[in-house]
Amino acid sequence: MQLGAEAVHAANPDVLVILSGLDFDNSLSFLLSKKVDLSFTGKLVYEQHWYGFSDGGNWEFQNQNDVCGMVIDFIRIKGLFLLEQGWPLFFSEFGFDMSGTHIGDNRYLTCFLSVAAEMDLDWAIWALQGSYYIREGILAYDESYGLLTWDWCTARNPSFIKRINSLQSPFQGPGLPNSPEPYNVIFHPQTGLCVLVKSSKSLELGPCDESNAWNYTSGYELVVKSTGQCLQAKSVGENAKLGTDCSRSSSKWQLISNSRMHVSAELTKDGTRVCLDASPDGAITTNQCKCLSVDPTCNPESQWFKIILSSRDVPGGSSMLQLPSLGPRPRTSFSS
Repeated sequence: MQLGAEAVHAANPDVLVILSGLDFDNSLSFLLSKKVDLSFTGKLVYEQHWYGFSDGGNWEFQNQNDVCGMVIDFIRIKGLFLLEQGWPLFFSEFGFDMSGTHIGDNRYLTCFLSVAAEMDLDWAIWALQGSYYIREGILAYDESYGLLTWDWCTARNPSFIKRINSLQSPFQGPGLPNSPEPYNVIFHPQTGLCVLVKSSKSLELGPCDESNAWNYTSGYELVVKSTGQCLQAKSVGENAKLGTDCSRSSSKWQLISNSRMHVSAELTKDGTRVCLDASPDGAITTNQCKCLSVDPTCNPESQWFKIILSSRDVPGGSSMLQLPSLGPRPRTSFSS
């Protein structure tokens, strides 16, 4: 590895040097005990792959919260620790069966998107192509992981394009112009959207570029920076709201379940624990927390939220990835 990196540097000292991992680039864990010793600095980048079929998770037959939490810990040991140490790291391959029929891949994808948003990852999708001239001896072989359909004319999975849209530009940078002080946004990985305040009694999912600036305090309050109002739970099945009394248990939002994506508070009137939930029309409600553990068939994704840091302008930004026949992007949308 060192010899190859030095050879690239000697051939062109102005380019970045990208180092891959072992086991089909799934693991850089050998760097936990031994660092790469090179003659140059300031241009080394690491790459890692992450697929649902190779991350060690039993996505189809175990509780989704449990698997996501376990896999994130596993991926951290295999490579994410480098990012936490300050090294540049990007996921040079991730992907899934874009037919939307593979349960394990669908579950893996939502977990991946939550990590990509939280850690502001750079990434590349496998793959663009919808088919091959020939592969494995088969003419016009269909690529089920391809962004494009078999004929390369339209998007194979338009809902995925909408979900990935908010991750196409950085949340934290570097490179953001005139970045304000970092703030929090509430990201919903099932849709790729963020929580927006429409009024004190109405919150809904919308583009992350239009997100309010939140502050997730050490006391577990979620406070809108511009108004000082905090997020509150009123009762089971009702819309979440904003209020000024942030001292009650209904305003204390803790991250529960092994995925740490259930954002939960206790109702002041009776102590019932509720979780933020996104309804099919994108409204943010509070419901009884679901799928916290054990049940492998339960789908928790409407209640999965990530409280992440952002330095984007508030509001601002625009869509980047465009593929044929997508049409305008709706403000709120759930994928199947």
